[in-house]
Order: sequence, then C-alpha cells, then structure tokens
Amino acid sequence: MALRIPKGTLPQLFKEGYKFQQGVDEAVLRNIEATHELAEVVRTSMGPNGRNKMIINHLEKLFVTNDAATIIRELDVVHPAAKLLVMASQQQESEIGDNTNLVIVLAGELLKKAEHLLRLGLHPSEVIQGYELARDRALEILQDLSVAKVEDLTSSKELHKTVKAAIGSKQYGHEDLLSDLVVEAALNVMPKKHTDFNVDNIRVVKVMGSSIYESKVVRGMVFGREPEGPVQSATKAKVAVFTCPLDIAQTETKGTVLIHNAQEMLNFSKDEEKHMEKIFQELADAGVKVVVTGAGIGELAQHYLNRFGILSVKVLSKFDIRRLCRVVGATALARLGAPMAEEMGYCDIVETVEIGSDRVTVFRQEEKDKSRTTTVVIRGATQNHMDDIERAIDDGVNVIKAATREPRLLPGAGAVEMELNKRLQTVASKTPGLNQHAIKKFAEALEVVPRTLCENAGMDATAVLSRLYAAHYQEGDAGVSVGVDVEENNDGTLDAAKAGVYDSFAAKHLAIKLAADTAITVLRVDQIIMSKPAGGPKPPKAQGHWDDD
Repeated sequence: MALRIPKGTLPQLFKEGYKFQQGVDEAVLRNIEATHELAEVVRTSMGPNGRNKMIINHLEKLFVTNDAATIIRELDVVHPAAKLLVMASQQQESEIGDNTNLVIVLAGELLKKAEHLLRLGLHPSEVIQGYELARDRALEILQDLSVAKVEDLTSSKELHKTVKAAIGSKQYGHEDLLSDLVVEAALNVMPKKHTDFNVDNIRVVKVMGSSIYESKVVRGMVFGREPEGPVQSATKAKVAVFTCPLDIAQTETKGTVLIHNAQEMLNFSKDEEKHMEKIFQELADAGVKVVVTGAGIGELAQHYLNRFGILSVKVLSKFDIRRLCRVVGATALARLGAPMAEEMGYCDIVETVEIGSDRVTVFRQEEKDKSRTTTVVIRGATQNHMDDIERAIDDGVNVIKAATREPRLLPGAGAVEMELNKRLQTVASKTPGLNQHAIKKFAEALEVVPRTLCENAGMDATAVLSRLYAAHYQEGDAGVSVGVDVEENNDGTLDAAKAGVYDSFAAKHLAIKLAADTAITVLRVDQIIMSKPAGGPKPPKAQGHWDDD
C-alpha cells in the first residue's frame, strides 16, 4: 500500500492568492540573493573612482550621481529583505550623512558569506550567534584603531583632515577646492559651543554657468533671484517678513457691490488705493527698508513700495523664509500691516550681486556673531553636475558635524577594514565551537571595502590585497594604517595616516553596527508570507518634499 503523504495545510489557513516561502532554501537564500543584488548596484559607486549611475525616477526626473543615499532614495525597492538594507542606509544618512554606501555593501557581503556557511549545513542561529560576537568584538577593536583626532574645531587645517576624504570619494579631483569651500563655510558658522554646530546654517545656491572653479562662499543668505522693484540695495535696514501676498485683500466670500454712477466707481477704486497707501505708509513710518514676502506682490503694492523706496524680495520657499527670519531676527507675519518693533528684523546689508549673468540677492550681517548663516554658491555647466557637487558639499558638512561630537579619526582607504579583518581572524582562531566559522566569515566580509576600491580604480585587486595582508601582518603595529592607493603610484598601497586619508570614527562605527544588525535581521527570517495585493484603485503616490524639487 502506497504511503499517503499529507498535503501542506497552509494554503487552507488563508484566503486565495497568498504566497509562501519558507525554509533555508526558499526564504533565507532568496533573501540573501536579493540583498546581494542591491549591494552590487551601489558597490561600483564606492570610493573616489566610483562610477556614476543614471537614474530616472517615477516622475521622469534624471539623476546622474554616485551618492548611494540618492541612488537608494530614487530606486523604488520592493523586495522586503532588500528594503531592510535601504532602511539601514537611510538611518545612516539621517544620523551621520556619510558612509551610506558602506552599510549596504558590507551588509550584502556579510549575507553572501553567510550563504556559504548555510550551504555547508550550519543552522542560521549558529551563524547569527557568531556574527553577533564578531560585531561586538569589531566595535571594541575599532576603539583602538584611531590614529588622529580633530584637535581644534576652529582651525582650517584640522577640519581639512576630516573633510577631504569624504569629498574626495564623491568629487575626485576637486576635493581640495571643495574642501576649502566647506571648511570656510563651517568656520563662518561655527558656534562657541562646538556641539551646537547646525548643518542647516550652511546653505547651497546653484547658479548655472562658468565652471566649478568660480564657486565661492558668501556670508549671509543668498537667494537666486533679484529684487522685484527698482530699489536694488539697502544698508542698516529694518526687515519685515510676510507670508501673505502683498496685494489688495480679497474677501473670503463672494460679495456684490452695487455702484450707481461713475463717481461711485471712481471712489471705490480710490478707496482701495488709499487703503493700500495707508498700509505701506505705516511700513515706511516704522522705518522698514526691506520687505520679504513668501507669495506674490500686486502691481499696486509694488507701486507704493517703489514710491516709499522700500526694497522688495520674493522668496517662494517657506523653509528659506524661516531661515531668513533666523538670520535677520524677524517674525514672519501672516497679515499685511506694520510689524511691531519685536517682529521686525535687522540686516546690515541687503544687496544685489551679479554672479555670472544671473543677479542674486544677498542678505549679509557685518558682525561676526550676528549672522550664523553662510551660503556656498556653486557654479557649473549642467544642473546634474551642480546637484552632484551639492551632495559632496552636504557630505563634507555632515562629516564636520560628526567631528564636533566625536573628534577621533580612523585611517581611511580600506586600512581600518583590513586591520579589523586581521584582528577578527585572530579572535576566530581562539574561539571554540561553531562560532569561529561565522567570525571568520565576518572578518572576510570586511575585505570587500579594499577590494572594491581596487576594482573601481581598475587595479589588480588580488595582487594589491595580498600586499595589504602582508603589510598588516607585520610584527607590531607598523602596518595598521596601510590602505589602498587608488592613484597607484608605487605598488598600490599607501600609509593612509601619512597621506592624510582619514575616515570619521562616528560614521564608521555606526555603519559597521547597522550593517551587521541588518545582516543578522535578514538571517533571522525563515518564512515569508505575502498576501495578495488589494484590488481597487492604487493609493496615491506619497508626495515628495515640495522644497526638494
């Protein structure tokens, strides 16, 4: 009699259309495959020789960039396991603002190494246990590897140490120029209590034309449009900021005005004019010389502004309005009328400057402590290029922010990863039981960073890695900071500390922690149950931030 094999009972538990994936083969290995695919996408963008990706998002906007955070943000990743990697990299972006690529590449590599162990027959929980041990040891070892620190946050030379490598990995060849801009901007806004350094105080304005070498730092705020009327500059000016349109007030409900003759018609429009004149007369009497509005300026309003010699600027982004209020010390008013003394701001110089063929408005405070805002004006031939430079500057500023909290620096160029690899291999050889295999694989996974740097620079990765191993396994700590020399001047290796290639300790610490945690989370999954997508109309796409267009 044939043995009757009972059918799986799961399909009867749920409605039609559910998808199941379970067990090591279906769930774990498929997840690993998906995460590895994602890691491979951004891996080629790592380091100074990283390749650019051309991405067209769902709104048909084109991005040409090698910034992992932007690539991940614009790709709509739907695989649940790969989404975990995306979340980890976004967490790194919001916490530190740099090293997002490392999180994805390292997590992908850790999972790829774990796949080998799972195929050999180890249970996922044994791999997880080994990985947890290795992660904790790696973070402890990392504490001993710092080779320098930012001694003085008000010194240009010290800040250059931390910024240069971060910018070099995005805009290789322009790192010195952009580092100078970022450091100058950061020193302009550096508060007395360094931990209060605010990234938002450094703005970036992109002006089309010329070349990157024409970029410069301007103290104060720069808006990419000129004032509305003929008044182009003001000094020692009181500033009124409005969020409402400067125009004749419209009633909220529809009203009907009955006019009997021509005289009444004239009086009606005259009264409107008198009302507008009264408002701007009050503004002029209060000593206001500059008016900023977040909405439109009517023709009649513009006429009276010109008549009273008041400079008027339109700033259409509400975020820029808020920043401007912070610079000049004003309160944004939602009603049209003369502001009270405490609602008015003060600005030493408001002027129109010509940058290339574009005219921009600059709000500048002369006293150093007054205006804690600086703008980096970027020039460039194409919009995409300027966007990419903006991302590099953004990373540089974020690295300085990280240095205000954690001044320690690690050797860059893949040196830290190689040293961690060496020390974790030593730990693994002393660990009894099955955990040693997982710790070994964790150590091997760290090799992905120097290998990727070599591959992206077109070097022979195997030869360079063998030289790196030789350098790190020397007696004593002579080779601690030997990393990959992407310029390949001699044998493809260099002393990163002597060459001035440093990584931020805080960024690296968090990146390794997030990558390991994500890999462990993916390994913990043994079953994927996906319900049938709901029918009916698709939910509306989440709108992007309207200030980011």
